[in-house]
Amino acid sequence: MRFLELIRDLEDIQPVSGLKDFQVGGVTCDSKKIKDNFIFVAIKGSSCDGHRFIPEAISAGAKAVVVENPEVEKRQGCVFLKTKDSRRCLAQLVAAFYGFPSRYLKLVGVTGTNGKTSITYILESILKEAGFNPGVIGTVNYRYNAQAIPSFNTTPGPEDLERLFYQMLKAGVSHVVMEVSSHALSQQRVSGISFSAGIFTNLTQDHLDYHKDLEDYFSCKARLFEMLDKDSYAFINIDDAFGRRLIHLTPAKVVTYGIENKADVLAVNITCDGKLSKFCLQHGKNKVLITSPLIGRHNVYNVLAAASFALKEGIGPAVIQAAIEKCTFIPGRLQRVDVEADFSVFVDYAHTEDALRNVILSLRQIYPKRIIVVFGCGGNRDKDKRPKMGKVVTELADFAFVTS
Repeated sequence: MRFLELIRDLEDIQPVSGLKDFQVGGVTCDSKKIKDNFIFVAIKGSSCDGHRFIPEAISAGAKAVVVENPEVEKRQGCVFLKTKDSRRCLAQLVAAFYGFPSRYLKLVGVTGTNGKTSITYILESILKEAGFNPGVIGTVNYRYNAQAIPSFNTTPGPEDLERLFYQMLKAGVSHVVMEVSSHALSQQRVSGISFSAGIFTNLTQDHLDYHKDLEDYFSCKARLFEMLDKDSYAFINIDDAFGRRLIHLTPAKVVTYGIENKADVLAVNITCDGKLSKFCLQHGKNKVLITSPLIGRHNVYNVLAAASFALKEGIGPAVIQAAIEKCTFIPGRLQRVDVEADFSVFVDYAHTEDALRNVILSLRQIYPKRIIVVFGCGGNRDKDKRPKMGKVVTELADFAFVTS
């Protein structure tokens, strides 16, 4: 693509030096990835300022540089452009470079504190059962067709993300179900993306090492739903207080799901044992009996979220039933470990107070005699949630081992 064509429709970008056209070789914010005819976007990060690496980028072949600070030294033969937000500009430039692939995919963003990964797996199973060809981007990996790419971030940066969309589109992917983290929304990683739908799971304390407080955390999550247009759909957990607030913040058509409050998609008559969760899904006048190998009340919410999108997509109840029954395994999400003993072992990703409570209470209903919990908190992360996690485990488990 030609440079002048690439920047033609972009917002918030102004030339600082004379414009000239060239064939764009790529767009990056990493000076080490620069090749001939690349555009370098200088981003000021929390620990390093990309403006320092402009000379290195130009020496490596950059023909245009995007800056937030127009006072940087200009170099002859290189176009300089000014923007108020380099992160947002990077996302838009990369999307334009790849031809805005998300516009030609049915893109579903899943956000919230807990449940994102599980919902992507359940929805992937439903879409496959319905004959679609879905791709998934999330915490475990990025996958489509027979490929599975190791995940470095829940939501990759714009350069990797748009390349993935482009590759998925070429490979015949119909839908992309992706986890959208608060970090990604805060850092404008998804600014160049067109979402067809958003799913909100819940919001409890997490990442307050990064966000100022819970309100700031919520505001970042809400951005996904503010990005949706009036033709998109927002699927929102109405049992969550932040979900109820979110209903009034999105221009999208809202579909609610829940257990405790009146909702468009409702679960009733819930029973859970050590192997299955069973409930009746009510949608208008329709009732669907659901049997899921994913145990626990929190997984009922996850199934409801995925089923809500599937129903709006026109997928029939029988297909949804069959797909949910086939979704037997989600890595690290209340994952049973086979042991030749008279007790059960589970591994779960629970790393928040709410997630630990959900998992322990779910298991307590099935195993009332004794629950032993081994847990820890990652270093250099949100320290305020550590005593809260410890309190939950102390109150709900019989024995606890704290690892880190």
